[in-house]
Amino acid sequence: MISGWRTGGRVVVALVFGLAAGFPPARAATGGVIRGRVDLGRREAPVLPTPSVDALGGADPAAEHPMPSRSVVYLESGPLGAFEQPAPGHAVMDQRHETFVPHVLAVTMGTTVDFPNSDRIYHNVFSLSKPHPFDLGRYAVGHSKSVRFDRPGIVRVFCDIHSHMNAFILVFSHRFFSVTDAAGRYRIEGVPPGAYDVIAWNEGTLSPPRSVVVTAGGATDVNFVFP
Repeated sequence: MISGWRTGGRVVVALVFGLAAGFPPARAATGGVIRGRVDLGRREAPVLPTPSVDALGGADPAAEHPMPSRSVVYLESGPLGAFEQPAPGHAVMDQRHETFVPHVLAVTMGTTVDFPNSDRIYHNVFSLSKPHPFDLGRYAVGHSKSVRFDRPGIVRVFCDIHSHMNAFILVFSHRFFSVTDAAGRYRIEGVPPGAYDVIAWNEGTLSPPRSVVVTAGGATDVNFVFP
């Protein structure tokens, strides 16, 4: 189930990723593939970070490390058995050139995310998001702190010192999701045969659900376009 509300004219989205009845376990060997592309149109221009003191007089770190806008494509509801006793996951969201890398991270519940500081300045990573509020405090280059995410939903991540730094962590209760590559392509593998609704997310905006039917060993193409 997905619900959304508006605050100050902007859409704020809360995700609750449930389980759908009537589908075989996710580990079935006869799964199919959902694949395609997300076209962002005018959304593709990246938001560049404010130059730091370290960058003055040197190369532009944003030019060396471009930040293509990523989308997340996922099943609105996962099949039964999609998240039974998962192995603990691990992911990294770096702080580099006053930017969170990656800007968009998608994980399953129970994943621990490391937040290393690769800048020669202090950072303070925090979130006020309802699924998992936290505040890691200030720490210097070479240090890292971690957060385990045990509830599904969208977590907005910020730096208390640098207001231009922000990122998204999408936490799912199933594994049927994919983050797009630099060309907007995605691929969700091992989907049990059945009917599903597929949704694309980009920077807090959701596409309308797209209904698909997955067959054993088959590939279903689903493309999305954001205006």
